[in-house]
Formats: sequence, C-alpha cells, structure tokens
Amino acid sequence: MDAPTVHKCERVLIGEMGTPLVQYVIVRRDLVQILKWPTGALIAQACHACTAVIHNFWQDANTQTYLGDLDRMHKVILEAPDEEALKTLDETLSKQNIDHKLWIEQPGNIPTCVAVKPYKKDEIQKYFKHLKLFK
Repeated sequence: MDAPTVHKCERVLIGEMGTPLVQYVIVRRDLVQILKWPTGALIAQACHACTAVIHNFWQDANTQTYLGDLDRMHKVILEAPDEEALKTLDETLSKQNIDHKLWIEQPGNIPTCVAVKPYKKDEIQKYFKHLKLFK
C-alpha cells in the first residue's frame, strides 16, 4: 500500500481558525517511581504508542497536516499516576470518540501509555487539564 502524498501548506501545523495541532502523550508515573522501570524503557513505551496512533490514523487530515512539517510537530507529555488512572483516561477518550491508542506492553500485558492522534489544541486539551506535565 503506497503512502499518501503529504502536501505542505504555508502554516501546516495550524488548523482552522489559527488553532495549533498537538499530540498528547500520557505515561504512567508509577512505572518509574514505584516499579523502578528505567527511564529509557518508559520513553520507549511513549514512542510505541505515538507510532501506533499515527499508523492507525494515517489517513486522518489532522495526522497528515501534523506530519506535513516534521520540524514543527508539537507534543505534550503528561503523567498518569497509575494504571487505574490511565485506564480511566482510555475509557473517557473512547466514550468521547477521541482517537487514541492505549499501549499495552507485552508479554506482561501492562498498560503503559496513551497517545492521542493530533487534534486542534482547543478541541482536546480539556480532557487532560487534570494531569501534570511529566517530569
């Protein structure tokens, strides 16, 4: 299957009415703090989730616009305190028809991360206001 052609626009990462596109990524804080996962392993989980959501929503107009200028992509990395909070977020996003991917690491079947496809910031940020930036 051939990849679709990406057309660059003058301001490719700006959606309609000047709203920036952003991709939210939420990782579990307890994996590092309590379960003592290495930082690199957690970063790999976020990368897996981002790759998967871009693959799953490749044909989406926002995804194509977001990928149209790789040097201007914007991601916000947030933390969920634990598995329960991550699963609750996944359920909320599903109920609201927000396109995303819950990454479940195998073979342990461990939910580690949620990545949302690119959306206009003003459409999506309300779902994440309760979460802190990952530090």
